[in-house]
Amino acid sequence: MAADERPQERLERHGAGALSDTELLALLLRNGTQGQDVMTLATRLLAEAGSLAGLLAWREAEFRQFKGIGRVKALQLVAGMELARRVVREQGAVLPQLNRADLIAAHLEPLALGLEVEKFWVLCLNRKHRLLKRVEVTSGTATAALAHPREVFRAAVREGAACVVCAHNHPSGDPSPSTADLQITRQLREAAKVVDIDLVDHVVLGRAAMDPAGKGFFSFREAGLL
Repeated sequence: MAADERPQERLERHGAGALSDTELLALLLRNGTQGQDVMTLATRLLAEAGSLAGLLAWREAEFRQFKGIGRVKALQLVAGMELARRVVREQGAVLPQLNRADLIAAHLEPLALGLEVEKFWVLCLNRKHRLLKRVEVTSGTATAALAHPREVFRAAVREGAACVVCAHNHPSGDPSPSTADLQITRQLREAAKVVDIDLVDHVVLGRAAMDPAGKGFFSFREAGLL
């Protein structure tokens, strides 16, 4: 590769915005291997992950499958992906209005991406359905994260919420509600009436590719179950 075409030289001359995804990833990798330059390695990583967003869910072992990426480099890449996830989370936390299931799912997607266990969140909202605070109530096993209505509405009362959204992820990617999901939603619906805090929705997060409906999430409100 000619010197003026190398990613580092292009970065210095044109800035990061001018670089392709492959070039940016190549800068993180820094070096290729014998018979495979760094741009080729970066291209292979992106092809395997499908996109930069796909890499966000990768763990150390997945990076280390590629010749030229050892333990230290893999851990550096994992750390870089986690930094990217946190930036996305912070950008999405600026008082968004969460009055529709698709907006709720989009807000929580960076949190749920790549998780191997179920987590249950409460989104505490004001009267205009704008986010006051997001609270992680429970973090469970690979198959279950049970939340008690007491924990959900304790968080809502503490934050002075007028209404709440509940959400949890399915690590399998299929957001179809389980029997336990149906049960906890009924309990939350009844508890909301008692404390006079509106339950706007309960959203189950998955991935579009694994969703029979192709949406990547399930809304109890949209399904007429709230």
